[in-house]
Amino acid sequence: MRTDWTRAEIAEIYNSPVLDLIYRAATVHRQNHDPQEVQVCTLLSVKTGGCPEDCAYCPQAARYHTNVKVHKLMEVDEVLTAAQRAKDTGSTRFCMGAAWREVRDNRDFDKVLEMVQGVNEMGLEVCCTLGMLSESQAQKLKDAGLYAYNHNLDTSEEYYGDIITTRTYDDRLDTLGHARKAGISVCSGGIIGMGESEQDRIGMLHTLATLPEHPESVPVNALVPVEGTPLEDQPRVSIWEMLRMIATARIIMPKAMVRLSAGRVRMNTEEQALCFLAGANSIFAGDKLLTTPNPDEDADQQLFQTLNIRPRKAFKNGDQPAVVFEQIPM
Repeated sequence: MRTDWTRAEIAEIYNSPVLDLIYRAATVHRQNHDPQEVQVCTLLSVKTGGCPEDCAYCPQAARYHTNVKVHKLMEVDEVLTAAQRAKDTGSTRFCMGAAWREVRDNRDFDKVLEMVQGVNEMGLEVCCTLGMLSESQAQKLKDAGLYAYNHNLDTSEEYYGDIITTRTYDDRLDTLGHARKAGISVCSGGIIGMGESEQDRIGMLHTLATLPEHPESVPVNALVPVEGTPLEDQPRVSIWEMLRMIATARIIMPKAMVRLSAGRVRMNTEEQALCFLAGANSIFAGDKLLTTPNPDEDADQQLFQTLNIRPRKAFKNGDQPAVVFEQIPM
């Protein structure tokens, strides 16, 4: 476990012959994980659209004209019903996403805390992605039973300003630090296919791998271009680009869960199998990832049967968070 990787070292790994890279990553994967286990996660958009930020890839930004329908924060019972459905169909992690720039201390946040508490009580690893987070808000989430917080870096610090101008790279790193300080598992990765260079991809991996502690979870997303966003005409990312990202992440962050995230709907069984071979050990189930398409439940069941993969149990790397109080005030 190293946190002193140099960019040159990561670049050498990333640019090694692809079959050698996959073999090396597969070896590291087997040294640190059960290769037949893949965690199944469900991601639910609990508040959709109307976001004030300008992330160039995101159909939920209010300034872009997309087909996303805005809806306010869901009710707690609706979310808990969705979480139970996810558990019944094999998910062991349930992530709730809200299209906010940042968390605000108000009734909506109180409602999210109640959602977190309820999902935790189901025995699921509960994750949230709510935008920027203060130290006190992170602690409140932890006290409600939050297991993980997702806040992606998206790309390298150098390319970041070409994709987002409404919050800084340091803002993102600060939020990761606040989650870590509260004792919440950190989930952070990025997106490829936004026009970035290979050096930008290497730069993002370098930032993640040189944090004081590696993220416990690293999502690797392929851009899904959405009509109406600035990146609507970006070409599809090739499977070989995805494999290089996944394999390099696996080698430099060997204990992390590497999550095969957005873009999987465009991959066939063989391509997904190569991603698992290269070190991916988590997928998102359900027909949508927030607002972008995802393979349906039947396709994923067939995938698991074909590859003889079994779902990973919840809390394998740590105890279920304790809820500090029984009832969250509303």
